Amino acid sequence: MRVIKEHLRIVTSLALPCLMAAGLALSLSGCRGVGAKEAKYVERPVEEIYNLGLKELQDGRYFQAAEQFDEVERQHPYSVWARRSMLMAAYSNYQLNEYDKAILAAQRFISLHPGNRDVAYAYYLIAVSYYEQISDVERDQKMTAEALRTLTEVVRRFPTSDYARDARLKIDLTNDHLAGKEMEIGRYYLKQREYLAAINRFRAVVEAFQTTTHVPEALHRLTECYVALGVINEAQSAAAVLGHNYPGSEWYQDSYSLLTGRDVRPAENRKSWISRAFSRIS
Repeated sequence: MRVIKEHLRIVTSLALPCLMAAGLALSLSGCRGVGAKEAKYVERPVEEIYNLGLKELQDGRYFQAAEQFDEVERQHPYSVWARRSMLMAAYSNYQLNEYDKAILAAQRFISLHPGNRDVAYAYYLIAVSYYEQISDVERDQKMTAEALRTLTEVVRRFPTSDYARDARLKIDLTNDHLAGKEMEIGRYYLKQREYLAAINRFRAVVEAFQTTTHVPEALHRLTECYVALGVINEAQSAAAVLGHNYPGSEWYQDSYSLLTGRDVRPAENRKSWISRAFSRIS
């Protein structure tokens, strides 16, 4: 959000002076009385519509701002302000939690103006619009996956930008969220004693989301599952990897107690997929 607002601060602070310098801008007070129906059906100068949109945006009237910016594009589609209005409308809809509209506007900007200097912002706005729709771990995670895809696209295309730096932070949080979903499903299968199904979920966390906070618990749950199946060498390996990489974790203490209660101890099996996933273990 900070990055989004900073971009819009720059855009809005530059727009009005540029218009006035060109002798185009009307006073904002003169724009205030324009009604919604009049804005839709009466052709007006681009500077009047755009200025009104900026004023509505600055006043936090995002719905009215989006209407005005859309009107700029409709009445003056070939003006330089039509290009800028696309992004302003996208941002206004983002502020309204109208994420689909924000995404469509930003995508249209990219399609029509792929070489524009603000195209990075358009990609970023699409990504954060998906990111804001990430639901809790008990719901479908399609939006989370889409957020991860678009955030990664921002990093790939604009690696040195402020947008990329913020996107990397959000990618970490998104991965943690996806891992949390795998854990939630895995714990359900474990409770139902469907151990193979549970192992598949916990394995996904260990292999695909190894930098997340869920890995220690995933390794412990793998220890539990393998013990329940009688595959003790894999249980020992999971516990050994857990102890080596997270020695102070409470999950390691639980795994250690689980094994020693069966007269075995954590021990690495180098042929295990778990050991291969954590090549740091010695």
